[in-house]
Amino acid sequence: MEMMCVSGPPPTSSCFCKSSSIPNYSSSSSTLSYTASSHNQHHLRLAAFQQSSHLFTSYYTSTSRVIKKPNKPNIFLPHLVASVEQVDQTYIMIKPDGVQRGLVGEIISRFEKKGFKLTGLKLFQCPKELAEEHYKDLQSKPFFPKLIEYITSGPVVCMAWEGIGVVASARKLIGATNPLEADPGTIRGDLAVQTGRNVVHGSDSPENGIREIGLWFEDGEVCEWTPVQEPWLKE
Repeated sequence: MEMMCVSGPPPTSSCFCKSSSIPNYSSSSSTLSYTASSHNQHHLRLAAFQQSSHLFTSYYTSTSRVIKKPNKPNIFLPHLVASVEQVDQTYIMIKPDGVQRGLVGEIISRFEKKGFKLTGLKLFQCPKELAEEHYKDLQSKPFFPKLIEYITSGPVVCMAWEGIGVVASARKLIGATNPLEADPGTIRGDLAVQTGRNVVHGSDSPENGIREIGLWFEDGEVCEWTPVQEPWLKE
């Protein structure tokens, strides 16, 4: 009779026979032996001896060795992006027409709802010298004298805001210089109709944001603080 004997995982072994009659193989010439390679081949062909799935384990075993799965780094991309994002500062000024029309609360609330941090706020009567320094890049323009007269015609509201990408985002919130070209939903698109009365000013670059805050605020007028909602705004 033919017999096939397969050794399974320790501590037990199993024998499968094609007949209930099992002869006694006592002599060395008749002993059925298997090499390690033939044993492994039979072992892999038997479904009952297949290894359990290793998809959810860090390693799985083979008959001859332990194979470790390579460790993959766990990188969460948004955390990586957030770590390199720059916190900027911008100067926002509600111009005399915005103050006179009672739009101060409306404009402030748009920046607050966006999630930016207000670090400086004051009502201020702008002197001519400060207005000329602020708009010095426009000195060669024919409308410069009229612009200075406009900015000094009444009180303005000076604001310093801080946040990730605050300069670019504030420009989008404010809208195009010409209110008739500004998108609906922007401050100028919703609240203004003429370039000469466009309600609000915003810094056009992070560098100008720092410069303009330094012009309009004295030492000690800008506060450093941490909003309690910060963990819900930034990763």
